[in-house]
Amino acid sequence: MTDPWTWHGGGLEAARRHFGEGDWIDLSTGINPHPWPRAANMAFDWQRLPDPEALARLEAVAAAFFGVEPRHVCAVPGSEIGLRLTGALVVRPARHFVPSYRTHGEMIASSAPIEPEAARGHDGTLILANPNNPDGRAMSVAAMRALLNGRGVGDWLLVDEAFADADPSASLATAVDDGQKLIVFRSFGKFFGLAGVRLGFVIAPQPIVTALRDRLGAWPLSAAAIAIGTAAYADRDWVAATRARLHADAAALDALLARQGHRPIGDCPLFRLIEVDDARALFERLARRAILTRPFADQPHWLRIGLPADADARARLEAALADG
Repeated sequence: MTDPWTWHGGGLEAARRHFGEGDWIDLSTGINPHPWPRAANMAFDWQRLPDPEALARLEAVAAAFFGVEPRHVCAVPGSEIGLRLTGALVVRPARHFVPSYRTHGEMIASSAPIEPEAARGHDGTLILANPNNPDGRAMSVAAMRALLNGRGVGDWLLVDEAFADADPSASLATAVDDGQKLIVFRSFGKFFGLAGVRLGFVIAPQPIVTALRDRLGAWPLSAAAIAIGTAAYADRDWVAATRARLHADAAALDALLARQGHRPIGDCPLFRLIEVDDARALFERLARRAILTRPFADQPHWLRIGLPADADARARLEAALADG
């Protein structure tokens, strides 16, 4: 299966061209369906270049949100770019957990796949996501620290925490220090529901942060990304309410899936992963009803389903699952 929507989530235009127009529900991305609401009413001065002071404020506010010092935080135009730029700086033999993001296997040349259970005792830089995509596997802080402490001299632990904001209890960000070979990546768009802002962060020892800034240049982010990110990370009431709401929405999705005979084999607060005999057939059945989910070319039995935004969307999903 090499269709555009198997490469990553969000291939809505490709789905429209293939399956037809309609009132589509996009459940393919694992992005919060309840976006931070104030962005739509914000105004930006598009004639001025972004101020360095504004970028520094964003990084300071984000650092407080992550629980780290601002000197360890570098804002990037999306965590995807942050991963790839950092991979060029950490030139070491590397292994990446599978299954996970395709980028993890591409960010360091000749990185080799490894099963999580086999990671102990292997030298080399290690790349993983926590929580993982697409199966939601989450490792405890103690387990993550054991991986960190088990690295060889000069070997890095690179942790993609793109889905951590919904439940940050297992985040390793606070362990970042100049004396640790640890780099953590965070994504703004998933939890805050604003993926189009293209904002992410690399949390790293200061020499890595300095090298990233050199490569990013003077104006790495738009004025809109800086302003939206600064305001959203400071909105602690919305963050707390949204964490509770996402867990409630995920529970409602679990109940819906159970009624239709599906039990997730993997999960995180922003998606569920189910296993079926023919995921392609189920994907197409849902797509013909204008519901886009996430199939996987290398896992023909897996289908990832993001959170429906409301009761109407859940009802449409349940009706489509029931109409076999």
